[in-house]
Amino acid sequence: MVNLEWYRTFKAIYQSGTLTGAAESLFISQPGVSLHLSSLESYVGYKLFERAGRKMVPTERGKILYNAVSESLSTLEDAEKNFQRSTEKHTPTISIGMCFETFQITLEQYISTLNFNVIIRFGDYHEMSDNLDKGILDLIITPHKGSSAKIEHQPFSSETIVLVAGKELEDAPFQKLVKQKKYAAAEDWLKQQKWYGTTGDMEHLFRFWQLNFGNTPDFRPNYIVPNLNSIVRCLSSGKGLAVIPDFLCHKEIESGQVKLVWKGHKQLKNTLYFACRKNTTHAKEIELIKSLFRKVMK
Repeated sequence: MVNLEWYRTFKAIYQSGTLTGAAESLFISQPGVSLHLSSLESYVGYKLFERAGRKMVPTERGKILYNAVSESLSTLEDAEKNFQRSTEKHTPTISIGMCFETFQITLEQYISTLNFNVIIRFGDYHEMSDNLDKGILDLIITPHKGSSAKIEHQPFSSETIVLVAGKELEDAPFQKLVKQKKYAAAEDWLKQQKWYGTTGDMEHLFRFWQLNFGNTPDFRPNYIVPNLNSIVRCLSSGKGLAVIPDFLCHKEIESGQVKLVWKGHKQLKNTLYFACRKNTTHAKEIELIKSLFRKVMK
């Protein structure tokens, strides 16, 4: 397909009558104008202008082409100008990446109060970091600190990965074993229980198990549910076990709906970071989002 800029250059030459005038109106060099014109003439297969001194006089073919494209080009240029004006005045749009559960616990309740547009994206932390670096996202909430020189990481909170259970689970045998530091026996007891997990992320369980028992769990959860918040709701009316971040269930633990069973003899903690590009045009909006997170996770 022909380069649209060739047509725009052709129109500018036609209207200004000189290569210099066209270059000035398009804010490009005169050699660039000449290149566009020669490329278009080669593409259409005939001369579009005759040179008379410094003047560029359109040929009959050039006049026909101008009449064919000028109105369409004007419409496109008007649309471009209107779009530029609208983007100068438009409501900012902030794209934020985080895990689904974090959104539900923190930002979801404040979305309707924001005076700018928000796009929430869920996904893998490494993928979100890559999208932040590319400019697809403006802010991400992540437990992983990247190494990109363009990205600023600001710690704002932490999470402890804990073992929790439904309030009806009788965990006295387990508590006795860990108190006696019989971790192998405690591990065997845990394997005999019913477990909850999620479809997309078993990282918390694997890391907790590796840290406290020195190996990876050799069982699959009995109940696979959509996300970690689903686990908390299921545990509120059941007897199963799960390994999840403490901030996702602290209200349920305080109310007695969910039981905190064990933090581990070695605690697994993650630092949570705000990550955003150092040069951003949405600093004010991003700072407001950060303040809402700090308010919820203080």
